Amino acid sequence: MTIDATGRRAQPELAYPEQYLRRLADELAAKFEGIFNRETVERYVLESYAALLRTATVKAHLATRTIHFATERLTALAQAKGALPVIWPEVLFVCEQNSGRSQMAAVLTEALSGGRVHVRSAGSMPAHELNPAVVEVMTELGLDMSREFPKPLTDDVVQAADVVVTMGCGDACPIYPGKRYQDWELQDPQGQSVDTVRGIRDEVEQHVRELLKSLEVTPA
Repeated sequence: MTIDATGRRAQPELAYPEQYLRRLADELAAKFEGIFNRETVERYVLESYAALLRTATVKAHLATRTIHFATERLTALAQAKGALPVIWPEVLFVCEQNSGRSQMAAVLTEALSGGRVHVRSAGSMPAHELNPAVVEVMTELGLDMSREFPKPLTDDVVQAADVVVTMGCGDACPIYPGKRYQDWELQDPQGQSVDTVRGIRDEVEQHVRELLKSLEVTPA
């Protein structure tokens, strides 16, 4: 059964500001055939592009990031609707800018779980790029941050999460019954020295290890 996320009637053909967005919509419509109709896929592609464009300082990586963001959102929505199986625990990390704490938590969780936890991260007010000090201290651990980027918080990724971990984002994260929420009190790495950010990273790692144990996943 095709899921229409909006329940709206078909709209006139949409205008694409970039040609690659039409190709992306074609690819995702094929990937999610039988789950979402074409209108829903197009709307998600264009919304994802517009959201990332608002914080983009350069467009060099915008195509790749839009592909990743739109795919993640559609996958999350499909999981929340029960149209795609959930193989591993789903954890969402949220902070204000999605350029530091939540990014470190997501990458550390993926690494320490050995891929046995699926992670997403988002920001209530996403920054333009990752905090350079955060990238530096994560690289010290041999963890590659090159594919990560700040993403806005969307309702679909919250719906798909089993656990939502917030870090100083206030009341921006919507609350859903049955979801498990945690709030980690961590210093914001914005404007801090590398030494200070290194300490924040170590605190994040300790929190992640405790989270994994609560999910019955043995940390690496």
